Amino acid sequence: MPTETPAGPAAAPPRTEREPNAMSRAHHQARQRRRPRAPRRLVPRLLTGSVLLVFTVFFVLPVLWLVLAATKTDQQLVHGSPLSFGSWHAFRTNWDRLTAFQDNAVLQWLGNSTSYALISLVITLCVAVPAGYALAMTEFRGRHTLLVSTLVVMLMPTATLVVPLFLEINAVHLIGTMWSIILPYSFYPFGVYLTYIYFSTAVPRDLLAAARMDGCSEFGVFRHIALPLATPVIALVGFFSFVANWTNYFLPYVMLPESDQMPVQVGVGSLLSNVPSFNPAVGTLAIERPQLALATLLAITPVLIVFLFAQRFLVSGMLAGATKE
Repeated sequence: MPTETPAGPAAAPPRTEREPNAMSRAHHQARQRRRPRAPRRLVPRLLTGSVLLVFTVFFVLPVLWLVLAATKTDQQLVHGSPLSFGSWHAFRTNWDRLTAFQDNAVLQWLGNSTSYALISLVITLCVAVPAGYALAMTEFRGRHTLLVSTLVVMLMPTATLVVPLFLEINAVHLIGTMWSIILPYSFYPFGVYLTYIYFSTAVPRDLLAAARMDGCSEFGVFRHIALPLATPVIALVGFFSFVANWTNYFLPYVMLPESDQMPVQVGVGSLLSNVPSFNPAVGTLAIERPQLALATLLAITPVLIVFLFAQRFLVSGMLAGATKE
């Protein structure tokens, strides 16, 4: 009588010797397909390296030369190697001669620039952030016209506004005072536009509406909800405003006739005109090219320090509002 085998899973077919060979062939073919891609990846890398090298030559080397120039004498700067280090003694001598120019005028210029930039920064943040919030979150008559006017002023070159600003400042008798520099740059159209874009895209309107439904006033919504969320863009506006005020040259040159009122940018310009190598009519004035390089380093150091401390906020501020949910 035939016996029945118990039901169970089907037995796996025996493995043959061809399967490893098939797998090895497939693996070999995949490796062959990947090999031609290596030259394709090499070209973008070479292109990227070339671009970075060009940027290094045109941007990093001049800064390095400027730093090393402050450590040399005038003869070493002219006849020595451009990227060689001078000496600490020459650096100390250049510092002493620079600070002795017009009784520490350079340090006074730095103090003036700091005062002008910081006061303008505070007024800018107090004006630009609420203005951007109002343009983004409220509807009122003339809103579109005001926004377009802000964009037009933002796109205009700064030099084209110097003459109208001079006439306005002269009408209120502020020529020659610190307010002739602070007030024109306290109203920052670019800052208004940045905050407008941020509040329009990155701050959820439902959150603000919920706060209003809970009984929060309009100022309370701005103070307790919108303003804490706008920290990245506030840092971004503050940085751009500080840099614009610190590097401002033409307006202080026109508005401030006295040397003790000049910011450091105008002061460096006056130093340039007092170097015998650039202006032979000066005579034997004790300002040489290494001291001018040192003054330039002093003028750019505060902006570099602010950038190093604020770069984390700058990145988050520039990415804020990039996506809209």
